[in-house]
Amino acid sequence: MLVPVEWLKDYTDANVSVDEFCDRMIMSGSNLESVEYFGENTDKVVVGKILKIDRHPDADKLVICQLEVGQDEPVQIVTGASNVFEGAYVPVALHGSTIPGPLHGQPKQEGGVKIKKGKLRGVESFGMLCSAGELGFEDKVIPVAHKEGIWILGEGYTIGQEITEALGLKMAVVDFEITPNRPDCLSMIGMARETAATFKEELHYPDTTCMNEQGDAADYIRVEIKKPELCKRYAARIVTDVKIAQSPWWLQKRLIAAGMRPINNIVDITNFVMLEYGQPLHAFDIRRVEENKIIVDTAEDGEIFTTLDGTERKLTKDMLLIKDGKKGVAIAGVMGGMNSEIESDTTTILIESANFNGDNIRATSKKLGLRTEASSRFEKGIDPNLCEAAADRVCRLIEILGAGIVCKGSVDVYPTVETPKTLEVRVDRINKVLGIELKREDMAEIFERLEMKVAGEGNIMTVTPPTIRQDLEIEEDYIEEVARMYGYDKLPVTLPKSDTEACKSTERTLKDLARDTMCALGANEIQTYSFCSPKSVDNVRIDEDSWERSFVKLLNPLGEETSVMRTILTPNMMEVLGTNYRRNIDAVRAFELGNTFMANPADPDQLPEESYSMCIGIYGKEETFYTLKGMAVELLNVLGITDITFESESEYGVYHPGRCARIVLDDMELGIMGEVHPDVTEKYGIATRCYVCELFFDNVLSKADRNTVYKPLPKYPSTSRDIALLVDEAVPVGKIREIIKANGGRILEKVELFDVYRGKQVAEGKKSAAFNLTYRSDAMTLTDEEVAKVHNKVLEALKNELDAVLREM
Repeated sequence: MLVPVEWLKDYTDANVSVDEFCDRMIMSGSNLESVEYFGENTDKVVVGKILKIDRHPDADKLVICQLEVGQDEPVQIVTGASNVFEGAYVPVALHGSTIPGPLHGQPKQEGGVKIKKGKLRGVESFGMLCSAGELGFEDKVIPVAHKEGIWILGEGYTIGQEITEALGLKMAVVDFEITPNRPDCLSMIGMARETAATFKEELHYPDTTCMNEQGDAADYIRVEIKKPELCKRYAARIVTDVKIAQSPWWLQKRLIAAGMRPINNIVDITNFVMLEYGQPLHAFDIRRVEENKIIVDTAEDGEIFTTLDGTERKLTKDMLLIKDGKKGVAIAGVMGGMNSEIESDTTTILIESANFNGDNIRATSKKLGLRTEASSRFEKGIDPNLCEAAADRVCRLIEILGAGIVCKGSVDVYPTVETPKTLEVRVDRINKVLGIELKREDMAEIFERLEMKVAGEGNIMTVTPPTIRQDLEIEEDYIEEVARMYGYDKLPVTLPKSDTEACKSTERTLKDLARDTMCALGANEIQTYSFCSPKSVDNVRIDEDSWERSFVKLLNPLGEETSVMRTILTPNMMEVLGTNYRRNIDAVRAFELGNTFMANPADPDQLPEESYSMCIGIYGKEETFYTLKGMAVELLNVLGITDITFESESEYGVYHPGRCARIVLDDMELGIMGEVHPDVTEKYGIATRCYVCELFFDNVLSKADRNTVYKPLPKYPSTSRDIALLVDEAVPVGKIREIIKANGGRILEKVELFDVYRGKQVAEGKKSAAFNLTYRSDAMTLTDEEVAKVHNKVLEALKNELDAVLREM
């Protein structure tokens, strides 16, 4: 919000320097972005009058001007401007002067541009005539009348006077950052209210009383609100005998300083009042309002409407439209229509001051891709009680400028009047939260400075804020008001009083341990986007009916590539591996621990299921399936998970059939791993074998056990037996291990696989699996007979269940 300090002083008397003003406003809670000083870098630029114009003898597009500039002799200046004429008052930059610039076609220079005398096509020129842009005004705010050519000032200025004094250009403009909860500060009066409260000054409201009203507004217009849930209030005032002209300079200057371009007196007044009150307004040519009727209703689905910028826009049935008896005339709260705009021959206008639903305006603005000063204010919420005062202020300014005759009264439809909300605030609670000892009277005085009413006695204050303060809802909001008006810089600095000990949750501890373990295993942690393309699972050959396709879809995605949320991490890991491979990285070990999301197709209204997964990906000359398996086993062991089994999987499309296994513990699937299918690696441009493991980390956490139990060193020696078993090729090694452990009893301490052999000494369709079995008793030294008894039981079970035969070692 751009706040010209000179304009602000119309409403309150804060006679302090700009620096002090900014410092005090910051301490009272107003966020300051920057301060810009107009009129800087302008020196020896004066008001001049063109006495005579002659054509340049050697240039068709140049003219020679003789100007009176308050010196003894006229000054000669050569210019290429086509809008100059004899008798015109213009800004003249004399020899040795400085202008803010930039000059036409040149970049802006820090410190301004020095103007020196020179020759143009052989004719001496002792300065230059200035355009609005050369005097430092941005193109977007230059008045329509002065957008091209030299700035023609109009009569009534003192010749030879510094232009900054003549036009009052030396002023400071403060840019405040207005937070979304304070839409009341998106106005000059709102910021004046904050200033008056901060400096303990009076707040002066602008004059809204018309002195010479004629006729009756009700004779010209009728108003009907068909959608009261989208339009809280609609007030209409009528002005006749309108004279469209250029606004006076004082009005134009304030609009320019506040970042708006002056257009004509009627449009400028509505913009001025919008900036003054924060209430958007619009003016219609009443000749274009058919049947003298305004109807507030939604548009027809697919209705085409042409806005003031000349663009045809397709509307939807949920967009609020201002209509007359036959057609739409404005998109409510966003922009008016070409079919009702003010023109040079307009004589009677309708002033609209309305209050529209912020959510609806935001949705309309977004769908149409059309954001305006009006829509940005309605989006944040506006007090409907502003409508009448803002409309009256427009009419008063029209009267002051002699731009028309105001009709008596207004047509004001206000179905449900907005009333102030009262809240009880505790004095001791305010002091406790802020750590101060402020008296009740001082708190009440702060609230009253902010135009709140205070009642009650003792510790309880019953506070009633103005309806414009829509942000005050709970007691803490009022505590904040006291804090900022008391001064944030005056609040005592103390450490929080708490006995709470900071510590990590078990889940966080285990996640950090998993990360550290993976890094210790030589893997680099990566992080990828949670948003992905629905085609990502196609690249890894996920079945059409798989749960991995239960995507959570974004309502407003940036594009198809980021339109859904990931259900697994494997596609992201493959992207990373593919990128590294294409950049000639010979070997990669990477892992990611991140969120995955899954929708519930049976109940779309139910919140998505969010869970954690860990994905490990490797490739390289030395990397194999067993490398990845070893990493997964070590990670799980560190987390206290042992006795896992690897079950063969051949149907999961991501992995090579026969080179894939599911990781299972107690009938719970902890993850899946394997060699990535060649079709998948080809899609990602990887021409070598790569291996991926995805762990369902929530399941892993549920099985993790970091409780360390002391176990003394064994007192008695162990003994071991090596066995090589011939089994069918289809028998999983894990099944053999399971049977051995089930029959080994209490003295079987450890089972380790150390070889799987297929070769000439093994029949076709068979394989040899060699295990080392370690036996030990905690109570005594085992004899050969005791070990043999258990060992034979194991072999018998293997024979009975798997038809396993001992092979000679």
